[in-house]
Amino acid sequence: MTIYFAASISGGRGDQAIYQQIIDILKVHGTVLTEHFGSVTLTSAGESLADRQIHERDLAWLRTADVRVAEVSTPSLGVGYEIGRAVEWGKRIVCLHRPGAGRRLSGMIAGSEGVETHAYTSIDDLRAILAQALSRVATSSPAPPS
Repeated sequence: MTIYFAASISGGRGDQAIYQQIIDILKVHGTVLTEHFGSVTLTSAGESLADRQIHERDLAWLRTADVRVAEVSTPSLGVGYEIGRAVEWGKRIVCLHRPGAGRRLSGMIAGSEGVETHAYTSIDDLRAILAQALSRVATSSPAPPS
């Protein structure tokens, strides 16, 4: 299984450690095309590639992945763009978010029929959520309504 993981880069790297933990969980289930998103060396300045190269590479990965998993607790224009494109293409999308004071999941994500959303509070929650969501991908059953 190939997995496209999306998370905030330019919008802030405060959740980098969580991103790495999610990637580690995802790697148990398949190949994570965007494993570098969890790296401590990736800053909010982004990668050293040209913007056009990043755009074209990431859209190719986004289109060909078996599933797209996005951590959306930190708002990100890029992640929102990726989710919108994946919805447009009819691709499977799993969004993860941590509820809390001052945090609200965007209605554009929560209200989209093309997006499966899951709230979590711990890494153990993530393991269970991702195991269930990715097992549905492996058996090609449709995503349940959010």
